[in-house]
Amino acid sequence: MALTIGFIGLGTMGTPMVRNLLKGGYGVTVWARRPEAVTPLVTSGARHANAPADVAAASDIVVTMVTDTHAVEDVVLGARGIVRGARPGSVVIDHSTIAPDGARRIANELVVQGVEMLDAPVSGGRLAAEAGTLAVMIGGSKAAVERVTPVLTCYAKTIVHIGPSGAGQVAKACNQICVIVNQLGAAEAMLLAERAGVDPRAVHKALMGGFAASRMLELQGPKMIARDFEGRIESRLHHKDIHIVLDLARAYGIELPGSAAAAEMLDRLQQRGGAHADTAAVFTVLDS
Repeated sequence: MALTIGFIGLGTMGTPMVRNLLKGGYGVTVWARRPEAVTPLVTSGARHANAPADVAAASDIVVTMVTDTHAVEDVVLGARGIVRGARPGSVVIDHSTIAPDGARRIANELVVQGVEMLDAPVSGGRLAAEAGTLAVMIGGSKAAVERVTPVLTCYAKTIVHIGPSGAGQVAKACNQICVIVNQLGAAEAMLLAERAGVDPRAVHKALMGGFAASRMLELQGPKMIARDFEGRIESRLHHKDIHIVLDLARAYGIELPGSAAAAEMLDRLQQRGGAHADTAAVFTVLDS
């Protein structure tokens, strides 16, 4: 009998992930805080539940893709949360980016009910979610990872079991260091090119042909040059993520100066009202 899937959180990432699950032949039950996010997926064949608990009651595997630790706690452990309807033996896969200790705490609450949780944050953004080529880094038991891997392959190309509960979120924090610090470097490079009076588009093209090339320079550099900061990856999300990184650094007594600098720029961007601007808008903090 085919596994039944529940999916909670139908934003920029969640919606294309559900579409790929449907294409993979899975029955999917969905829930989101915004009713308008549900309708297109129901039209495509998904079923709608009235609460996360109802999603869990209908599903062997429940996937969550929400904003932060508090949101995960709410949809998993809240009064109408997954824990209220989850079947013993089911698995919760959380693709959100949250604090590792939060992931462990939620997993410990679920295991008492006979439910396993995998912290499985993703990387690659909306385009990868649509193409089914996300990277997934997973904390939790090996047996649970093996059980859910066929489901994950509907929307992920790279699936790595990092270690026990919380390890996936540590890996995502490492990912976000590389992403967010690199983005700040791209902003500095584009600003320096402009202020030096040379064509930043030509500089961008040159950099992409050598060792400076990166995915963040490729995607964010043109936005910075064009001053196009419409929210595709909202800066509030990277702001949240880099502070998870710094919290971990403090916990382990290490210094991460690049992350600290990136956090300061994102702090300033939030203070300037840029929470919903694309995260490339860190450029505007430098260009002021």
